[in-house]
Amino acid sequence: MTSFSANTEKPSPAPLQVVFVIYPDIVLLDLAGPLQVFAGGRWRGTGDLAYRTAIVSLEGGRVPTDTVVEIESEPMAAWKGREIDTLVVVGGNGANAAMSDEEFVHRVAGLAGRSKRVCSVCSGALILAAAGLLDGRRATTHWEDCTTLADGFPRVRVEEDPIYVKDGDIWTSAGVTAGTDMALAIIAEDLGQEAALVLAQGLVTYMVRPGGQSQFSPALERQRLDRSARFAGLHDWIANNLKRDLRVEDLAGRENMSLRSFHRLYTETMGTTPGKAVERVRLEAARDLLETTGVSVKSIAVRCGFGDDERMRRAFVRTTGISPSDYRLRFRLNGTVDV
Repeated sequence: MTSFSANTEKPSPAPLQVVFVIYPDIVLLDLAGPLQVFAGGRWRGTGDLAYRTAIVSLEGGRVPTDTVVEIESEPMAAWKGREIDTLVVVGGNGANAAMSDEEFVHRVAGLAGRSKRVCSVCSGALILAAAGLLDGRRATTHWEDCTTLADGFPRVRVEEDPIYVKDGDIWTSAGVTAGTDMALAIIAEDLGQEAALVLAQGLVTYMVRPGGQSQFSPALERQRLDRSARFAGLHDWIANNLKRDLRVEDLAGRENMSLRSFHRLYTETMGTTPGKAVERVRLEAARDLLETTGVSVKSIAVRCGFGDDERMRRAFVRTTGISPSDYRLRFRLNGTVDV
């Protein structure tokens, strides 16, 4: 008689329920980004889907977005009494009208009361605030809406810079793609850092960004200022040669300009001196290493061209108000490794 060994692999837990709240004129990417992340989450070991997703609106049916795409939804009333693991209120131009709709806000508050975790993407924070869910809490939203959130809801502790903020079981995120960052952070909390990294890689996301990162990308700001891309090649070269001395004279030479002409044109174009610009690029690289690796502060200082950790410490305190070690304690991703 042939004997068969029992399958000892533990079955996966039941999928976690994620419910997205929408309304007319949402930003499609506010919904699609986090939805795609949760749809890809899988339990470690079995590979079974870790999340069930649903989309609800006040009345249900097809809801228009800020694109030609309409989204099919269930009525909020259909979820009365049902447990929700994560509730996500998305953002969009329709948020102002939605937060003024008493029935809609009441329904959101009801769903939130049955949810273990409540989140917002972009201007969805205005709706959470209207429901009283952000009172006394730290929160963020798209930088264009931070003043509206702060003025309209003075009991909310608005933080303008972070891409997302977690305060207890309430998560809020900044504009558009920050919702994807928030969803990946939730995946890391639920399924582990490795699962979040695998998902990010599959989505061809540059990195899993911690919430403390700024909404304002320094690289994007350089591109905005340098509209003609006059110094684009120089900026790339600086980023790839941080261990060099990078004196202003050398930068001028690479641009085939006199020191005086280069300094004047660069400062007029970029709004800062070449020396300060080099320091900013060094700081960006150092922040990335502090957030994503376990490399020592001293080694990072050398890699990024500061020469020694004391010089890097002074630059950090001057620009961020905290030391590199404190920065790492606040913003380092769990499970990072030395490289």
